[in-house]
Amino acid sequence: MDSSKPPATWTRPLSVWLAPALILALGVAVILFDGLGIEGTASNLLFDAFQRHAARPFVDGRLAVRALELSSLDEDTLVKVTRTLAAQGAKAIVLTAPMEGAASPQSMAARLPPGSDAARAALTRLPEPGHDLAAEIVQARVIVPVVLGTAGRPPHIKARFVYRGTANPFGHLPRFGAAAGAQSVLENNAAGSAAINLIPDSDGVLRRIPLVFQLGGTLVPGMAAEVLRVTSAAPDITVTSNERDPLTFLTGTGIAGLETSAGTAPTDGSGRMRLHYAANVSERMLNPNALAAVPVKGAVVVIGAEGQVIRTPLGPASVASVISESIENLAGHGMLVRPAWARILEALALMVLGAAMIALLRFGLGWPAALVMAVSAAGAAGSWYLYAAHGLLADAATPILFLVLAFGAGAAVWIQDMRLAYAGLRMAFSDSLPRATIEKIARRPSLLKLEGETRTISYLVCGVRGLAGVAAAYKDDAAGFTSLMQKALSPLIDQALAHGGTIDRLTADGFAAFWNAPLDDADHALHACEAANGMTIMSARVTEELAQQHRDGELPPQVEIGVGVATGPVIAGGYGGYGRMVYSVNGDAVNLAQRIQALSHQYGPALIVADETRRQAERGFAFLEVDTIAAGASDPPVTLYAIMGNPVARASPKFRALTVFHDHIFQAIRKQHWQMARDLIAQCRRLSGASQKMYDLHLARITYYEKHPPGENWDGAFRPILE
Repeated sequence: MDSSKPPATWTRPLSVWLAPALILALGVAVILFDGLGIEGTASNLLFDAFQRHAARPFVDGRLAVRALELSSLDEDTLVKVTRTLAAQGAKAIVLTAPMEGAASPQSMAARLPPGSDAARAALTRLPEPGHDLAAEIVQARVIVPVVLGTAGRPPHIKARFVYRGTANPFGHLPRFGAAAGAQSVLENNAAGSAAINLIPDSDGVLRRIPLVFQLGGTLVPGMAAEVLRVTSAAPDITVTSNERDPLTFLTGTGIAGLETSAGTAPTDGSGRMRLHYAANVSERMLNPNALAAVPVKGAVVVIGAEGQVIRTPLGPASVASVISESIENLAGHGMLVRPAWARILEALALMVLGAAMIALLRFGLGWPAALVMAVSAAGAAGSWYLYAAHGLLADAATPILFLVLAFGAGAAVWIQDMRLAYAGLRMAFSDSLPRATIEKIARRPSLLKLEGETRTISYLVCGVRGLAGVAAAYKDDAAGFTSLMQKALSPLIDQALAHGGTIDRLTADGFAAFWNAPLDDADHALHACEAANGMTIMSARVTEELAQQHRDGELPPQVEIGVGVATGPVIAGGYGGYGRMVYSVNGDAVNLAQRIQALSHQYGPALIVADETRRQAERGFAFLEVDTIAAGASDPPVTLYAIMGNPVARASPKFRALTVFHDHIFQAIRKQHWQMARDLIAQCRRLSGASQKMYDLHLARITYYEKHPPGENWDGAFRPILE
């Protein structure tokens, strides 16, 4: 198994870990700062899905809120509605749009031509628009609207703002340079005035509503904040700063929440409250044609114009309904909360889980994929639980998105790296290793331990018998001889590879292979025997094909093989130098298998194995004892067995009879009962499956022993080689 590349070629490049690490770092930055808008988009989609699946139930909380949509907001209609609601005991009335009306009499008088003194005097005596409504709202607590971003009469803001903390938290508020307040007569008599601006997200969906705005150097309350101030008869609106949030070191100090009688209502740094929309909002809506029949005592009534619609996570909703939602959320603390620690926890979770995913990449793609799927399921379930049980918003979408992207990047690089490693291994070991082994090593290069290790292997040596005679027949046809050997050896090598063997050496007349290195193979002896058995079948098939292709009148070449298999400990690892690397094995099992193959022609059967191989593979084959040998005078004896077939053959009466005779023959030889051994051999020759060549060998040895007695302590092994 030869390679010209050093072991470092098969180590994983840094990019396998670098690519997902860079994506994870980007994900952490996106979660903490949302500079690309990815976190906002992903989290909004997730939280919107939660609201659609389980919206807040509509129930009256600390402050009942009702919405009323009118087809016209002219003064007469508003006077009538205000009078009715005040009479029924409404706690507060909120106007979400400016009053519709004609031009001011004073402005009309100024536009009259000269000579219209009488008309001008008459117009001057008329009241300004809103006079009647102003007189009506004295009897009720009414909050009038301020439209920010539209030039008009500068509003008079009655609310004052104070904050708790050491740093000014109003630096991130929505800013406007112009505003249009209500008519001065209305504003003077109103209980409060507040901005009615609704600022949807970039996708046009309204998810958050500001509680405070910045108009030049003036703070303007949002409608929900002003309603709570008016209904609680408080002169001030108090907010708390988020200066204790660790992220303020990077983002600056902002608002943490707005104080109410029920505690601090949390907001984001810019003073926006995330709305928790209610289902069945039709129960909140009042019928303008039946106001007198509907009890509104103690409730806040929000009045809006029909047709003013804005998109929400639950679908289109009227402006009056949305502002009603904000008042309910703030008064009852029913808003959704995105805690300050959420981003830090999400970023930390992404870092930890991403590091675990990267660490698991060294074991392949299965474990990282399982981790990503498990984290995705657990993250989604945890995020849903926090929303459903506590109204907390923990964004699982963004961490999962970047975890999946990091896994995808790591998997892509891993697959590309595996392809490169596989290509390198194929170039180095395509003729030595099975495809499955190459793929495993490509996934885990550490499996190929070139530094050396001790392993128990099964070593097989296969050679073509009578090669000299075949070569002599082709002495005038060199190309024909090499073609013949390729046809003979290729299917035999394929059998070794097909049964998981590693090709070790190739020679002109054969090859060697081993099992249980470099990868573990618990049944290495059995697989080696299966490969050897397949080789005998393939050699017979090759001989038959050559006979069909041979010219008439000529004897076809006979491809006979001899196979020796031994099992034992060896040293496996990388051998070589000068830039050449070979993975091979060295040990007694290698030498024994070579010797067995060299002796195999003496026994008749082509497949001969050592005793340890027979012991480990006995369940799969029928083995017949054929000899006991030893390399030298001091070496231990090794009993050899011939593979005679599968377990079915082992159960046959003929094979069982042959086994019994062989047991008696070798017992007689070990006890040096030479005549008894001769008699048993003579009887055994007549049995089916007996090898005459092997019996001739043992008769010759008996003759040798009679002339040269082996001694009283003889172990039964024949040490001199008889040819």
